[in-house]
Amino acid sequence: MSAFLSTVLSPLTRRWQRWLQSRHPVARVQKLTQQRVYIFLSRSGLAFCAMLLAMLGGAINYDLALAYLLVFLLAAMAVVSIFHTFRNLLGLQIAAGRVEPCFAGEAARFELLLENGSTLARQNIVLSYDAAQAELDVPAQDAARAWISLPAAQRGWLSAPRLRIASHWPLGVFQAWSYAYLGQRVLVYPRPEAEAPPLPGAAEGVGEGVVTARGQDDFAGLRPFQRGDSPRHVAWKAAARDEGLMVKEFHGEASLALWLDWDALPPRMAQEERLARLCAWVLAAHAGGLSFGLSLPGQRLPPEHGDAQRDACLAALALHGIREDA
Repeated sequence: MSAFLSTVLSPLTRRWQRWLQSRHPVARVQKLTQQRVYIFLSRSGLAFCAMLLAMLGGAINYDLALAYLLVFLLAAMAVVSIFHTFRNLLGLQIAAGRVEPCFAGEAARFELLLENGSTLARQNIVLSYDAAQAELDVPAQDAARAWISLPAAQRGWLSAPRLRIASHWPLGVFQAWSYAYLGQRVLVYPRPEAEAPPLPGAAEGVGEGVVTARGQDDFAGLRPFQRGDSPRHVAWKAAARDEGLMVKEFHGEASLALWLDWDALPPRMAQEERLARLCAWVLAAHAGGLSFGLSLPGQRLPPEHGDAQRDACLAALALHGIREDA
């Protein structure tokens, strides 16, 4: 029976999704116009209508004028609430906000920005991605933001599904809703190995001794500031002389470049195990202030240091073996 229902409903589901996609195309900023907001009775509204019918039946049976008055008063309030519920969403502007990379097994957070240009406050707006949701109010002529978390089960790109915007305000009898495709996606890094072995030694031929942090023994000069440089090394006197933001360079006794090599890992390790270990090593090398490079099949990142190098290596690990169109 379930297979039969799936065969029958599958074409209808695909047609429904295509219709929604055409009516709500992908855009980073979307405004809820009159053609994009829908309204119907909520579950509470259906129970409310059943109660009104029961009360009307009792009023007719006992011919009670006050019962008629109560039934028609409640029905009139419900009808008036249609306008308020619909207007609570009409004209709202939804925009895609920031997304921050995360590791597999964590929760990916998507930021949503709501802007209300009208003089009416918007109450009890519910934003939902499948089962994950957030509820907020948007003041009149103001903006508000919300964060929705989705589980990131595996590495690679995680795209946010269709966003649903809904409201039951003010009585909960009717529900207004709309959809938005904002095209948000977040990069999910591999989960680091829990108990990774120590970092490997320096590459053969690079130098002697152990791998240490970037040298800080002898002053070697100034260079332009780069993202990831420590504020402690900034030449503030040079900046005060309007010479630009410069960073002090030091040479140490054993400042060696560390290579994190895919091929140097044990052959028995599976692909995801290799990525997990390399991810743990990238984090350890960055935390230690080392200059490190990453070697993957078909990709090689030269040794650098700082946040930019860490992010580039983690991104390469996250997308290893994954086609961009996938």
